[in-house]
Amino acid sequence: MIIIGAKGFAKEVLEVICQRNPDAELFFYDDVNTDLPETLYGRYVIYRSKDQVQQHFRNAQDKSFTIGIGNPVLRHQLYETFTALGGVFTSTLSPLAHIGRFDNQIDEGCNIMTGTVITNSVRIGKGCLVNLNCTIGHDTIVGDFVEMSPDVNISGNCKIGNFVTLGTNATVLPGVSIGNGAVIGAGSVVTKDIPDHMLAYGVPAQIIRNIESSK
Repeated sequence: MIIIGAKGFAKEVLEVICQRNPDAELFFYDDVNTDLPETLYGRYVIYRSKDQVQQHFRNAQDKSFTIGIGNPVLRHQLYETFTALGGVFTSTLSPLAHIGRFDNQIDEGCNIMTGTVITNSVRIGKGCLVNLNCTIGHDTIVGDFVEMSPDVNISGNCKIGNFVTLGTNATVLPGVSIGNGAVIGAGSVVTKDIPDHMLAYGVPAQIIRNIESSK
């Protein structure tokens, strides 16, 4: 497997993979940071160009890759780039997460981190990042390329749109919907529906501005 990124969150993804298989054959990819060593932790080769990655996918039996970088839009861009190079978008699920036994669906390319609790009848879309100690309640639908920072708590019967960002320790109360591309600030408590592309924060969360119109 190739982990995209070789700093920060990529190191946490490495830990999740090694929780299951300490001897996994892994590679990293980083063409941005110039201060990286040849190998990470003296063990894992770091590819520096897309040509190297394409060659890897051509020759390797294992063509899987996962994304060790946050930011929903960037994750989607990387998914498209590395799929076009021949990779297979693959989820990494910590064995130290508790995932319910009934009627759950986790799509390709998700990172489910240590301490996460997912109950039953939960749908999680493609490319989501569910960080440390998050909880997702029953009958909740999470869209594609959603980023949940550590300690996010989503109650039952919620709907989270595509490309949503939920800040650290945010809470979404039962039955609430959050629209596509919305950003919820750290520590916020979302008590009512949030439309598409809105920035909201506070207790209770208040809409601050339209992110799309402020670009």
